[in-house]
Amino acid sequence: MDGRVRSFFHRHALGGRARRAVGLLSDRSLLHLATNAAVGVAVVLIAIKLFAWTRTNSVSMLSSLVDSLLDAIASGVNLLAVRHALQPADREHRFGHGKAESIASLVQAAVIAGSAVFLLFQAAARLFQPTAVDNSLQGIVIMVISIALTSVLVALQRYAVRRTGSLAVHADSFHYTSDILTNLSVIVALLLAADLGWDAADPLFAIGIALYILYGAWQILTRAYDHLMDREFPDDVRARIRAIVLANPKVMAMHDLRTRSSGVTSFMQMHIEMDGSMSLADAHRITDEVESALLAAFPGTEIIIHEDPVGIDEPRPNFPRA
Repeated sequence: MDGRVRSFFHRHALGGRARRAVGLLSDRSLLHLATNAAVGVAVVLIAIKLFAWTRTNSVSMLSSLVDSLLDAIASGVNLLAVRHALQPADREHRFGHGKAESIASLVQAAVIAGSAVFLLFQAAARLFQPTAVDNSLQGIVIMVISIALTSVLVALQRYAVRRTGSLAVHADSFHYTSDILTNLSVIVALLLAADLGWDAADPLFAIGIALYILYGAWQILTRAYDHLMDREFPDDVRARIRAIVLANPKVMAMHDLRTRSSGVTSFMQMHIEMDGSMSLADAHRITDEVESALLAAFPGTEIIIHEDPVGIDEPRPNFPRA
C-alpha cells in the first residue's frame, strides 16, 4: 500500500541496529512479532503496576493498572484477529480475511471506552473523598520502567503499521501510546501528592486520562467503521492513481475508479478507455503495463481493470459526496 494511503496511520521507525534486524522480517512475521510482543509487555505491565498500586493506594495508579489489564485483553483479541486476517483467501472468502482486523478494532474500541467509564467513576469518588498517596517513590520508579518497556513496544508497533498498514496493530498501538501518557500523568500526580500534599491531583489526573482514552476509542471506532464500510481512499491518492493510469500514452481516458482497504490489503478497480480498433492482445498488453505501474506505486494492491473502447456510450454511476 502506498505511503499516502497510510496517512491514516501513525508513522514511526525503529532506530539503528533494531530497525535493520526487524527490516529483514516479512510483513507477516513482523505482524506476528508485534502482536505477540504486545501481549507479553501487557502481562509484565500488569504485574508491576499491581505491585505499585498495592504499595501506593493511588487512584491514578489504579487507572494505569486497569488500562493495562484491558490492554492485555485487547492485545489478545488483536493477536487472534491478525492471525486470522493473514490467512489466504479461500473458497468462502475470495477477498481474504482482512476485515477480521476491523472487527477486532471495534472490540478494542468498546474495551477502551469501558475502561474509561470505569476510571471516571473511580476518580470521581476519590475526588470527593481524597485519600493520601503512599510510597510515591516506588510508584514513580515502576512508572519509569513501564514507560521504557512501552516505548520499545510502541516503536515496534508503529514500524509494523508503517510497513503493513495494519488497522488492528494501529489500534493496539494507541493503547500503549496512551499508556505512556498515562504513566507520565501518574508520575506527575504522585509528585504533586507527595511533595505538595495536593491529594486532589491524583483523581484529577485520572479523570484527564479517562477522557483521553475515550477520545482514542472514538478514533479507533471511526477507522474500523470506515474499513468495514469500504470507504474510498483520500482524494489526493485517487488523483495519483488517475495520473499513473493516464500517463500511459495508449490510455485515452478512465472512469469508475473504486478503491477500498481490507486489513493490510488494498483493492482498486477501474475502467480504462483505449482505441477501439486495436487487437485484444494489444489491449491486454497495455492493461498489464498500467497494472504494473500501479503496483510499483501501491505494492501488494489487488487491481481489477476493465477495458473499454474510447467514447463508448454507456451508463456511468454518479457518486455524490457523502
